[in-house]
Amino acid sequence: MEELEIAEWPPAPIRTERLVLREPEARDRAAFVALLTSPEVNAYLGGPRPRDEVERETPEVPERWPGSFVVELDGAMIGQILLRRATGHRRPAAAGKADLGYLFLPRAWGCGYAAEACAAALGWLDGVLPGEPVVLTTQSANAASMRLAAKLGFTELERFEAWDAEQWLGIRPPAAF
Repeated sequence: MEELEIAEWPPAPIRTERLVLREPEARDRAAFVALLTSPEVNAYLGGPRPRDEVERETPEVPERWPGSFVVELDGAMIGQILLRRATGHRRPAAAGKADLGYLFLPRAWGCGYAAEACAAALGWLDGVLPGEPVVLTTQSANAASMRLAAKLGFTELERFEAWDAEQWLGIRPPAAF
């Protein structure tokens, strides 16, 4: 994966009804460590990473690059949205397209925050890279992620085996303007 080619970064914070999507800051470091070390968050992502390793490798201001948004609720980070260019992807159908990823702390699950934040990030992407199709990959066993993909307008391109599990690759066609 590589960064998206975005002329102006970071954008002004994106505000939704309940959330703010913004560039990562030093105050978010502990939440990033929690995301990467959580067994629940990483259940479908190959498992959590060891806390000491994550603490050692995480910079003071984590994930600061075009397309990486912190999702904030009431002043605290609850998740991350990632928009990157799918390069070196396992599936040719995804190569070169924008790729949507997201991680949310378990305390934020089941409240609609992921749908709200992802929709806002996709709306932003439609404005800065009009005509850009977006792909999303998740394990087909991850029911919550499959529901979110459908809610966001992704449709199945294919299923494939990777990391000892069936993966689902979906695409969201470019927004019509």
